[in-house]
Amino acid sequence: MPASALAPHQLRLTIDPATLGFASTAELQDLPLPWIGQERAQAAAQFGLGLHQPDYHLFVLGEVGSGRASLLRQAMQTAAAERAVPPDLCYLHNFDTPDRPRALRLPAGQGRQLRQGMADMAKNLQADIPKRLAAADFKAEAERIEKTWQAQEGEAFAVLDAFAEARQFRLTREGGQMVFTLTGPKGQALTEAEARALPRERRAEIDAAEHELRTEIARFLEAVRPLERTRDDALAALRRQTIKPLVEHALHDIRQGLRKQIKDTVKLTHWLDQVEQAVLGDIDLFEPLDAERGGDQGADAEDDRKDALDDLLARCQVNLVVDNHGRTAAPVVVEDNPTQRTLFGSIEHGSDADTVQADHTGIHAGSLLKAHGGFILLHLHDLAAEEGLWQRLRRFLRCGRLQIEEGGGGPGHAPGGAVALQPEPVDVDVKIVLIGSVDEYYALQDADPDAARRFRVKVDFSDHFAATPATHHATAILVAQVCKKRGLPHFGPDAVALLLEQTHREADDQRRQSARFAHTEALAIESAALCKARGGPLVQAADVQAALAARTQRHNQPEEELHDSITEGERLISLAGSITGQINAMTQIDLGDYRFGFPVRITARTFAGQEGLLNIEREVDMSGPIHDKGVLILHSYLTALFSHVAPLALNASIVFEQEYSGVEGDSASCAELYALLSSLSGLPLRQGIAVTGALNQHGEVLPVGGINEKIEGWFRACSTAGLDGTHGVLIPARNQRHLMLDRGVLDAVERGLFHVYTMGHVSEGIALLTGEASGMSPAELLQAQADELADRATAVEDTVMQRAELTLRAYRRACQVAGGARRGRGGGRQVGGPRV
Repeated sequence: MPASALAPHQLRLTIDPATLGFASTAELQDLPLPWIGQERAQAAAQFGLGLHQPDYHLFVLGEVGSGRASLLRQAMQTAAAERAVPPDLCYLHNFDTPDRPRALRLPAGQGRQLRQGMADMAKNLQADIPKRLAAADFKAEAERIEKTWQAQEGEAFAVLDAFAEARQFRLTREGGQMVFTLTGPKGQALTEAEARALPRERRAEIDAAEHELRTEIARFLEAVRPLERTRDDALAALRRQTIKPLVEHALHDIRQGLRKQIKDTVKLTHWLDQVEQAVLGDIDLFEPLDAERGGDQGADAEDDRKDALDDLLARCQVNLVVDNHGRTAAPVVVEDNPTQRTLFGSIEHGSDADTVQADHTGIHAGSLLKAHGGFILLHLHDLAAEEGLWQRLRRFLRCGRLQIEEGGGGPGHAPGGAVALQPEPVDVDVKIVLIGSVDEYYALQDADPDAARRFRVKVDFSDHFAATPATHHATAILVAQVCKKRGLPHFGPDAVALLLEQTHREADDQRRQSARFAHTEALAIESAALCKARGGPLVQAADVQAALAARTQRHNQPEEELHDSITEGERLISLAGSITGQINAMTQIDLGDYRFGFPVRITARTFAGQEGLLNIEREVDMSGPIHDKGVLILHSYLTALFSHVAPLALNASIVFEQEYSGVEGDSASCAELYALLSSLSGLPLRQGIAVTGALNQHGEVLPVGGINEKIEGWFRACSTAGLDGTHGVLIPARNQRHLMLDRGVLDAVERGLFHVYTMGHVSEGIALLTGEASGMSPAELLQAQADELADRATAVEDTVMQRAELTLRAYRRACQVAGGARRGRGGGRQVGGPRV
């Protein structure tokens, strides 16, 4: 069967705008956006998000631009609406172990209430306690206690003073110290010189008396000290008795405000009791020092008092690290910058002079704590970017408990040698949605199976999906919502039809659409920008065409340079006539953000010999494994094709001319076979027809990738030289459904200036290229095997197969003659069969 030419309507899917059912996308902008073509992923996501069980986290597979993140965020919001609002999380000072702050969970909104209540209490106590201590009743009672002590102390001092006077000493108190002075006969104080002038016996008596006095002073102090303690205890008890109602009333209001039953009720009650004891234990700190002390010393003492009071009140503060006040559903957190601090939380350190300090008020929650009770979305690539982050997340997944650590370096590490805080760990119930590529998913399965089994819900986004009227309509809704969200002019049906055709083009399939909707959104934005520039009210198909052309213009500089090299004669590409052993193949160049096709010349040479088939690219390490595989398949097919001509005596070489950057892929194996057969048969090949296609060991032609770019690259080269009706391409028949060719190609086909031929078997292509019957089809080969010709060398040379066979037989005879000549010289040995 000869190669068949395709009609223009077979070269591209064309969508009729009238079938879309709307006059403008404005009619669709309020419709809900479905999961276009991702029903499998949608069902998996709904299952995983709705299953409230450990280890059923979600791993989302898909390529960038497939809408995986936005669709999962939408699904997470829907699932979160069905869950209860999680509690607040507070950290409190631990009065028993200050370096281990206590965690406290409260119903949503009550964390803020507790924090404000404690702040109000601190403010009110600072104002109310000094006023209460300055009240008349308190002062009267304090004076009574003081007078009682003074009376008792005065009696004891009078006895001591009499004791000193009896021994000729005058006793006074200066600044809390006992001072005694020796007196003379008339009661006057003696100077030091006068005391030394006394007789020795008198000085000895004075020394003995002084010793007695010191002993008696010690007894006095021992007797007075309990009195002082009694006075201080009485004053302290008075203060506590006076202030306690204030503190109890403030704390009672706080307790009453937290009416809901909470799991941590006992913990909160115990902490509030400790707050009360701490305040009552340091009431003096609330009372400013007497201004009468004056001077720098008094100012320093007052500053110390204020600092101590600030420290006390700081211990009574509530650090609300997770505030769910005002929420109506469970949280949905999207962490775009996961680090140790942002994901797991951190502890902020303050500095006081040369000391680095941290307390419970410096604790900050990370995204995992904020997502408690709900969902968090992460990207695996981001987690792998910071050393140790994935390992820590693995530990969290294993135990479900999270402890905020100092500086992300683990517990027990604090800057500047400060004592490290170890906040109380808390249980975290969160559903993790992890986004990654297919390669990352299977790499995780292989390298870390323990972590991988925590993500038991696989949400697999397809790169493309079967196109239906429903998916076309859903894509139109996507365009409408893009316009609404970004304030763009809406699209007419003809523009949407062209956008839909572009999704088929990106999928390289007339029956399927690409799932990379980010590309569709970008094209919609660019088309709308051109519509705005011309002042149009509605985006038309011409705007989309212009946007595509502008996008190509921004990216196709390398393509322009390569085609210029053909026009300028730097690259040798024959576009007309027929040449033996030479053919034009089609390649695709992928730059990442832009793909284009480009022709390449393949040449083959054959000789008599024993070396077999030589792939020059492979010999110089310029070919990839897939290309090498294609050449080996080609060799296998060629050997089977001429298996009746055995042994083969062939030297053959194949080369991609002027290709210096390496070759990969097997899509040129058909072209390589045709070049070899042309060289063997002596039949020239048409240079106006470029070939692409891979073959299997039975000569069947397999589909190849990048078919549209390859055809358009060859079409451009031919158009530059001038189309005359002899130009075209030969492609696998199985690629027909993948054709979404540019309309310029369709116009040329309609006018008969360019042709697209398809083949299912390599025999069909060689017949088109040579104009001769191939003799290679399965039916023809079976017939040839059935023919019992006595001498096949006498067969009529009417097929490519027969001509090539005659050449191979001639090669074998030449090798036999050369072998016989070597044996005649005594130095040769016949080699049995080809190497290839």
